[in-house]
Amino acid sequence: MDVLAWLIPWEFSPAFLLLFFAGAWLFARGAGVHHVTRARQWLFWSGMVILYLSMHTRVDYYAERLFFAHRLQHLVLHHLGPLLIMGAYPGQVMRAGLPMAWRIRLRDWRLTRPARFLEYLLTHKILVPVAFVVLVVGFLIPTVQFYSMLDWRLYRLMNWSVVISGFLYWNLILDRRPSPPAAMSPGYRILSPVITMVPQMITGAVITFTERDLYPLFDLCGRAIPGLSATTDQAIGGLTMWVLAGFVEVFGLLYALATLMRLSGKGRLPEKRRPGKGVPATSATSS
Repeated sequence: MDVLAWLIPWEFSPAFLLLFFAGAWLFARGAGVHHVTRARQWLFWSGMVILYLSMHTRVDYYAERLFFAHRLQHLVLHHLGPLLIMGAYPGQVMRAGLPMAWRIRLRDWRLTRPARFLEYLLTHKILVPVAFVVLVVGFLIPTVQFYSMLDWRLYRLMNWSVVISGFLYWNLILDRRPSPPAAMSPGYRILSPVITMVPQMITGAVITFTERDLYPLFDLCGRAIPGLSATTDQAIGGLTMWVLAGFVEVFGLLYALATLMRLSGKGRLPEKRRPGKGVPATSATSS
């Protein structure tokens, strides 16, 4: 099969194309306003390319017919793609890419109560990490996986949900600011990848060492590699989640640790209030 045939979408998605090209256009336009380093541009475009290849090419065909290809796809959708894009810190750049009238409307809308509540939910330091784990692990429950892979609506919901949760999660972890204004404190940014990593690694290990076929769906649909046994396919997929996804989480942890050290070195961490600090010389007890 030639390269062009690989790029033909297995399932054409106008919604994906609209969001993909809108995001690319906003970043490219905003880069003409803001100074964006080559490293940030490389991160953004690399993340966009691998997201596109994972969701809108023939790769999706193999993800529906090989468990390990499905796990590699979700490694990109849930971990690597959002990590690279959010590592480029595209928010201000894409906002600068909006026409001025749209920027004014966006600014005014962010001051409304519904917008503040939505931002609160999408940056919640507990809800976002929980959703990050629950969505990727929950869809691996054999019954849930079975119906999600057979129903195209559930299949798209599964893929879109892990992508969105990945963006929200890495937006918190890669934040370089102290808290406030950041939603998550520098210390919790280090702890969070450890907490989210453990259930994913345990799930991957269980899948790897299970000697019965947990996902007969892939045989039902026709495994894309003839001769590949269900247990081997399952073991490779489990290792992908156990090792590779864990490696990405460790990178996030190390980046958060570097951020903490940088903020500490610049004296930008909030100081803990010491007993008696700020108390007037004449206290109420002396009266």
